[in-house]
Order: sequence, then structure tokens, then C-alpha cells
Amino acid sequence: MSYAVTTEAHPNRLRGILESAGTAVGLACHTGDPHVAETLAMAGFDYLYLDQQHSVGGLASPVEMLRATARTGTTALVRVAANDPVLIGRALDAGAEGVIVPNVESAEAARQAAAAVHYPPVGVRSWGPTRSAYGLGPDPTTVNGQVLCLVMIETAEGVARAKEITAVPGVHGVYVGPGDLAVSLGLDPVTGPRDESHRAAVAEIVAACATAGIAAGITGDPTIEADRGFRMVTAGSDVGFLKAGLAAARARRDALTHPTSDIEGDATA
Repeated sequence: MSYAVTTEAHPNRLRGILESAGTAVGLACHTGDPHVAETLAMAGFDYLYLDQQHSVGGLASPVEMLRATARTGTTALVRVAANDPVLIGRALDAGAEGVIVPNVESAEAARQAAAAVHYPPVGVRSWGPTRSAYGLGPDPTTVNGQVLCLVMIETAEGVARAKEITAVPGVHGVYVGPGDLAVSLGLDPVTGPRDESHRAAVAEIVAACATAGIAAGITGDPTIEADRGFRMVTAGSDVGFLKAGLAAARARRDALTHPTSDIEGDATA
């Protein structure tokens, strides 16, 4: 008896939301742990991005995390470490349904990223769907219509060229890096995003995306950022949730009062 193995492609949930002018809310995974990634993906958000740029998990293939998230229906993205066609291709071949490409400062850099994401004739991605066939499928035309290329604008130079970057065919959205943008503007990376010059720069990016008909993304409060024009908002991360949980537990611990003087008095009575 023989068994046929079929690979039925599924649509990219996040791309569908963005192309229908909806707002997507997702999470980020910085630890590089497959169980953590699976837990986040099972939470029912629209997307999960696996971080290879600032991850403590290193630059190894994200295939184990992508295996863990595959059954959830949540769109799995990988933020690659650099605008490198090899890194982009490996992330997509591992099963990512899109990539976030950091530090894009020009139309040429955006074209390079878009080309690396798409198969010919619109791009230069090499065809080798050993695992990616289980996600968006093995057919180049189908994949080109579903895969996502999101580029990051996170410097003053990138902001100055936002209109050129967002106009590049094959770029489906811009993800703002507020911390790096603050540093580029001479501001503190934590408090700088509240500065008026930073807010004005972000508004330029959002406006450029709106003109080009693509999505703007950022990390933050979904309600606040949606009001600023963002249609893709990362509401939190594994590391952030861990820190918040620890802070809450510590606050509960600190709320316990120990009558130290009475204890000492009893001990010396």
C-alpha cells in the first residue's frame, strides 16, 4: 500500500488582514525557545514574530520554533538579523510566512529585501521548499501572493526616504523601530519616543505608508497605536510578560507586612 503525501498551502492570515485594511495585533518572541513560542502562538493573536536580531537564542535556524507554531493558525514571522538574502531565504525556507528586515534606509535596500523574499520573476529567492512547502506551499506563484516583506525604518535617514522606501513594489509594510529611531535622533531610547521630534518622524512614516497603500507596524498599546494610524501592533513579548509577571509577584510580596519590632521583641523577651 502506498501513501501520497500532499502539501496543501494555507493563506497568510496576517497578509489577509492587512490587505483588507484591518488592524492586526501580535506578539514577539525574543528568547528563542520553542515552547515559549508555541505558548505565545496558541494565545490566539494574529501573528508572532520570532526575533533573530536581538534574540538571546542566537542566529541559528528558527525551524524548531516554526514547527511549534505551525498548527496554531497564527502567522509566523521572523525578524532576521540583517538585510541579507541568505538570512532571509533561510528564515522563509524554515517555514516563516514573512520576514521583518531591520535598518532599511533607502529604496535600494528595500528592493534588495523584497527581491530576497520573492521567487522569480519578481524576485531572486532560490526555490527549495523542503519545509516551507508545509506552510505557504511549494508553488512559487502562490507563495509570492502570500508571503510578507516588512522593512524597518529606524533611523533619521530612513525617515527622510520613507516615501521612496514605501513605494518599492513587493514591500508590504514598514515596521517602526522606535528605540533605534530615538537614538538616531539624538534622544534617549526609552524616553525619546515621547519627544515631539520623534512623534513627528513616526507620523511621516505612517503617512508614507498610507500614501503607498501598505501597513505601518510598531510595538505598543494596540488602541493607542491604532489611533496613530498603525495597522500592525505588537502588544507584548515573552521577555516583557516575564518581567511584568515578576514585578507583580514582587509587589505582592512587598505588600506583606512583617511586624519586625514585635518579632524581635518576642525573641528577646
